[in-house]
Parts: sequence; C-alpha cells; structure tokens
Amino acid sequence: MRLNQVTVPSLNLEKSILFYQKLGLIIIVKALPNYARFLCPDGNATFSIHLQNKLPLEKGPIIYFEEDNLDEFVENLVAEGLIFDELPNDKTWLWREAHLTDPDGNHIVLFKAGINRINPPWRINV
Repeated sequence: MRLNQVTVPSLNLEKSILFYQKLGLIIIVKALPNYARFLCPDGNATFSIHLQNKLPLEKGPIIYFEEDNLDEFVENLVAEGLIFDELPNDKTWLWREAHLTDPDGNHIVLFKAGINRINPPWRINV
C-alpha cells in the first residue's frame, strides 16, 4: 500500500492555490470553485484542497512536505512573503523542521529527515 494523497479543507481555493504553488506544488486539476489537486514535484504523491462552507472546529491534520534543501527553500519562501510560525531548526527526533500555516489555518511542516525519516535509531524491527 502507498499513500496517494491528502486533502485539506479550504474556504477560499484561489488563495490556497497560490499558497501551495509558492510551496512548489504543481497544479494538475483546477475545478473551481470546489476542488484543486496538485502533484508533488518529487515522486507521484498528490495533494488537494476542497472547498468547504466552514472549517473544522478542532485542530486538523498536520501536513508534512519533505525538502532536501530545507534552509534555502524556506529562505526563498520568506523572500516571497510567506510567514513562518517556526523557522528551520533541529528537533530531538533528528529531523530539521520549519512550520507555517496555510490561508485556511492548516498546519504545514516543511522538513528534512534524511535516513531518519524511515530508519531512526529507535526504529523497531518488524
């Protein structure tokens, strides 16, 4: 089994489309006003946004996008005007992460994990 796609809610697809294009996602479906789907630039995973009348009241999912050149990537996004909640920093779980919020309040993490993404030192053997 492979993870194919994640879909997040949006109150304004136009704003969200611009945000995710700035992150580097490639739009492949633009079915306005209700839906947009993107291809991640590396691999075959897709990501979509779907128009909603209201956003969930509870905290939603956290979406992680891996970027090998994280610091430079974030620096470029800041230069384009994106505001980060947390700039790149090293975590105790051996990932480097930067956090930001999309126009609808969805929590986005840009990260670099290298080998530790799938094979951290504490991985259990199955």
